[in-house]
Amino acid sequence: MISNKTSRRQFVQLAAGTALALRHGLLPAQDAEPTPATGTGHRAVAAIGDSSIRIEWDRELHARILRVAAEHSVPMTSWGPTDYLLLEDGQHIAQFTLHAHDAPRAIEDANGPGTELTLSGLSAAGIEKTVAVTLYGRYPGFAVVRVSYRNASASILAIHGWTQGDFLLLESRAAPGFWSYSGATYEDRRDWVQPVTRGFTQDNFLGMEAADYGGGTPIVDVWRKDLGLAVGHVETSPKLVSLPLQELKGGVRLAVSSRDKRYLRAGETFQTLSTFVSVHERDHFGTLDTYRRLMADRGMTPAVPNAASYEPIWCAWGYERDCTTALIEGTLPKVQDLGLKWAVIDDGWQAKIGDWTPHPVKYPNGEADVRQLVSTIRAGGLKPRLWFSPLSVAPGTDFLHDHADMLLLDKEGAVQKISWWNSFYLCPAYDKTVQHTQALITQFIGEWGFAGLKIDGQHLNGVPRCFNPAHHHARPEESVEGLQNFYRAMYDAALKANPDAVVEVCPCGTSYSAFNFPYMNQAPASDPESSWQVRLKGKSLKALMGPSAPFAGDHVELSDHHDDFASTVGVGAVISTKFTWPIDPKPKDSFLLTPEKEAKWRRWIALYQEKMLPLGKYRGELYDIGFDKPETHAIERGGHLYYAFFADRFHGEVALRGLQPGMHQIRDYFNDRDLGSVSGTEHRLPVSFEGFLLIEAKQA
Repeated sequence: MISNKTSRRQFVQLAAGTALALRHGLLPAQDAEPTPATGTGHRAVAAIGDSSIRIEWDRELHARILRVAAEHSVPMTSWGPTDYLLLEDGQHIAQFTLHAHDAPRAIEDANGPGTELTLSGLSAAGIEKTVAVTLYGRYPGFAVVRVSYRNASASILAIHGWTQGDFLLLESRAAPGFWSYSGATYEDRRDWVQPVTRGFTQDNFLGMEAADYGGGTPIVDVWRKDLGLAVGHVETSPKLVSLPLQELKGGVRLAVSSRDKRYLRAGETFQTLSTFVSVHERDHFGTLDTYRRLMADRGMTPAVPNAASYEPIWCAWGYERDCTTALIEGTLPKVQDLGLKWAVIDDGWQAKIGDWTPHPVKYPNGEADVRQLVSTIRAGGLKPRLWFSPLSVAPGTDFLHDHADMLLLDKEGAVQKISWWNSFYLCPAYDKTVQHTQALITQFIGEWGFAGLKIDGQHLNGVPRCFNPAHHHARPEESVEGLQNFYRAMYDAALKANPDAVVEVCPCGTSYSAFNFPYMNQAPASDPESSWQVRLKGKSLKALMGPSAPFAGDHVELSDHHDDFASTVGVGAVISTKFTWPIDPKPKDSFLLTPEKEAKWRRWIALYQEKMLPLGKYRGELYDIGFDKPETHAIERGGHLYYAFFADRFHGEVALRGLQPGMHQIRDYFNDRDLGSVSGTEHRLPVSFEGFLLIEAKQA
């Protein structure tokens, strides 16, 4: 067995700030090269590349990534061992002597035609590593990597984990600083997109980060102003891996890491997950967009939205759990008058979480009262939507008393708590849970007459492993990997009851699991904590679900100053509000639609319906959400380009990227004023604004 030898300087660095490495079994941090191209002692003996990326290996199967430019290739990462094993005693098998590699060969599979290179190396302990890297013609710059290990020794090897795609993206003196995207979930609901500051560290575990916070999209991306690097996995079901991201001297480190324990007997082979490494320009949008398209080839195609998923929304959550039928019915005339199209009945209609029957005080006649409310909503020209939190059941419910077999249990046989709802998890991979949930959805839509569902709860993004013996799981991870099948069952039931149903999933501040996108046709900003989150989530989800996806900005009252419609409209999101009217039952946390607010709401709703920008194509490749100032978003619709600029204050020139050559008329479409014209190739426009500027560019 070979362990890395660490210099005193590296040891000090390790001791000072590599708890991340110790947790995930990463190799001790390596210093960056003196310069990107020289002074390393490494020499490439094998390589594969395309028009955007080149990967090189030396005789020890150390690798580095280069960005292919027009005239030459630019090293992006330092040389180092990128794929290796963690052993039971904390050591690593990281050094492999190359003993075979083939010439790149042509292949074709679900992702289309490509080129594949296979290399093998042997460690001193007799472990053979085989690396296969595939580049596809459809996806330049995106390399899919498969690694396997064979025990060629006579001894049993105790493996405690593996790491793949361990790279250090080098800093650039010419373009200092880094930004990042992490697809993991955190209980503190942090930003998905963040600057990488000194000492920045995130482990990005895709299992349960807290009792009811887990799951996510298996991608981590870091970029400089001039280029970026991303890693992740391309399996078609969720996996319990980490994607650590760490600022180090000389750059930012990222990897895919597993703590999967196993014994590898003599002669046995095991395959790690299929991972990827990609290079790109500007921010993370390109990586997420490529990932979506590549995974669609593999069967993970996002759901096709319907017309109703783009219609503006009013939600009764402004009244919170004390909401009554009288309060809803009293507000509906104003909802209709403003031009909104949906009325959402939120949390509080049910008897209890898990007992999904009408609340006996609010609906004394039970289902008959619910049907009457649905009829009233429809009579006003609105569509009714119902809040629902599946996989959760509160203690003391009749359902739990009668169906305790559905509970998701931990290794000790204890229930798994959903802290936010003070409830317990049900297992999504248990047939009875699936059938029960489908029956409820059929009732809500097919019998009660709701046109859509608001499926809500941070616990829905990922679930713990299940050890309930009644479920007869072959592996405890079946609950984790089966969550997407549970979503499929819910979506199928909804569309069977009503082919035009809208299935909104709000995982309450979590990062969204890409594995669920095929089974939902609306995604909100999911309890944003700022307008910045509305916009960064919009950009990310327009990449992961498609550039015309019905992303909703969530209740505008959650944005900056509680009225920032510009952040929703500017990124091409569906508008949503939870105002109360004509009375204010909660004056301390008021959402009352005052006459002043009504004028503003009316103006924005009319503008939204006039432009319908969510139906356009979000052009996320044109601007970098981290480095471009002012922050800029662009949407193409009807032959026009719509730009949204955001800054506290800005005075200067902005670049209108994406325009065709020639002259274009520019109009501030919010303030309805002409801003002149731009022409030439750069299309730069002098502007001055505070907060936001929304403009339309039309070819003259």
